[in-house]
Amino acid sequence: MPFQMPRPSEVRSIIFAYIVLVIAAVIDAIGVVLFLAASDIAPGGVSGVAVILNHLDARLPIGLMILIGNIPIQVLGARYLGGWRVVVRTVFYVVIYSVLVDVIRPLVVGIEVGDNRLTTALFGGILVGLAGGLVLRAGGTQGGTSTLGRILQYQLGLPLSTSTIYTDTGVVVLAGLVFGWEGALYAVVALFTAGVAADYVLEGPSVIRTATIITDRPDEIAERVLDDLGRGVTAWQGKGMFTEQTHSVLFITVSRAQVDRLRRVVRETDPQAFMVIGQGHVAYGRGFRRIKSRWS
Repeated sequence: MPFQMPRPSEVRSIIFAYIVLVIAAVIDAIGVVLFLAASDIAPGGVSGVAVILNHLDARLPIGLMILIGNIPIQVLGARYLGGWRVVVRTVFYVVIYSVLVDVIRPLVVGIEVGDNRLTTALFGGILVGLAGGLVLRAGGTQGGTSTLGRILQYQLGLPLSTSTIYTDTGVVVLAGLVFGWEGALYAVVALFTAGVAADYVLEGPSVIRTATIITDRPDEIAERVLDDLGRGVTAWQGKGMFTEQTHSVLFITVSRAQVDRLRRVVRETDPQAFMVIGQGHVAYGRGFRRIKSRWS
């Protein structure tokens, strides 16, 4: 197959992705150096192991240990995460992040962000998680056990926050042996916060609600939803297995601000209707967001 030059839009997307990787590396390094490592909190993964090794022997630079520890893990990533593009971006990120950790650390000596370890665990976890979400959006990983976590996510369908906890359990136990079990608990707080923050960056805030309505007056409810809320309605027939009666089932997606209006419409149109309101992150399609691809 002949080589084809990428289109200008593709080149811009690739450049933008690598800029995001650099920004994420800066955020990640600040979170680890200024908040977590400074408070003897292992941030999990290879970074956590590097912090523990540096605590045991200050001659072992954290950044260098992170770089060395990632070599075998990225070999696995090349096999399970869809080829070399993910690996190249991950290696690029890990190199930048590792260098920044060792560069930033001497610059922040003497800077104190507080003596409350819970606060530093929370803020450090948020920064690490934000960086992780940006890296994943840019088509890479943070390396280390985040690569292993993404492998679990792809292979088993686990949420990123859950897979990260699984892959970092051993590091938390090791942190407990070195920093004490209270330090291990703070490490768990940081890991959980990082996972939630990463999921937030990947999926976005919960801005929409979905409603499933079982009613015998589907046309009236649909008409009012279309007129009053400006939202579409999908309907199908369902059967109550206890009563063996046939009812209409309506599915509606609305914004959070429209939930009360939807409840009022249903209550006024069919007081006997059964309605379940669910929570969603974002909706794509007519009336909501346009589907966009990730940065290539």
